[in-house]
Amino acid sequence: MTVTTEQRSQASTWVWRIAFVAAVALQLYGVYAPREAGPNVGIPQIDKVAHCLLFGAVAFTGLKAGVPARWLLGTLAANAVVSELVQHWFLPQRDGDPFDALADLTGVALGAWLATLRRPRVPRRTP
Repeated sequence: MTVTTEQRSQASTWVWRIAFVAAVALQLYGVYAPREAGPNVGIPQIDKVAHCLLFGAVAFTGLKAGVPARWLLGTLAANAVVSELVQHWFLPQRDGDPFDALADLTGVALGAWLATLRRPRVPRRTP
């Protein structure tokens, strides 16, 4: 039984969708948890890296899953700002930080850029 290109494409789409849902769940937990998510590792500004990676992962997997870029990237940009306002005003154990929002937006841009890169095709050898 051979796997057709269409079957491979459908399987790939489902894998990206599952990865996207997982990335969204992790990102929402990370930015809206009542307490700061993750351990305090003692590295200054490491939370900025986490913000960048969380938002970048959602942008990357969402675009790979086929979510329209206009909606995905716009929603992520809005969430970058709104999440910091929510942390500042409504989560007493958290504090809103404009530099976190900047790290979020950087992650969105980085994830979108990486999703648009094309892998070079390696020609198959025929026997």
